[in-house]
Amino acid sequence: MKRVLCAWLVAGTLDIADAIVFIGWIKGAGTKRVLQFIASGLLGVRAFQGGWTSAMLGLDIHFFIALCTTLTYYRLSRKFPVLLKRWAVYAPIYGLGVFFFMHYGVVPLSRAPKQGPASIASLANLIFSHVFFMGLTMAGVLAGRQRITTEVTEELTIDGC
Repeated sequence: MKRVLCAWLVAGTLDIADAIVFIGWIKGAGTKRVLQFIASGLLGVRAFQGGWTSAMLGLDIHFFIALCTTLTYYRLSRKFPVLLKRWAVYAPIYGLGVFFFMHYGVVPLSRAPKQGPASIASLANLIFSHVFFMGLTMAGVLAGRQRITTEVTEELTIDGC
């Protein structure tokens, strides 16, 4: 269970950090607004009047979703051990699935304000974060110490928490 908690915290932290840096800082929305948008999925537009209280609710919601995502992959891997044995192959597919489920299922059905089509850069960033953070990073931590060998390097290891 320690590995599951570690995978959840690492993947969730990297994913929200990506959203804050890309949307909050690069796109100029601000950290609080990014987190309030997440909370707006539950509260609707009043999340944007809630200050840091609604922003922290957004952070809680984000980490709850990250926990559900991590637990789902973990449970699937108990039934299909190949998901951990070959995590570098299957985790990006899982991350892409999470992206489609969230972007085209959960968000449109939530109370969040409707958004226009995402720019190519925004869409690429969303896909990147789901594939690499909610997919590869999370599954890599769940898999534990997996050796990756190449002709150039002797041995790289991923040590769980």
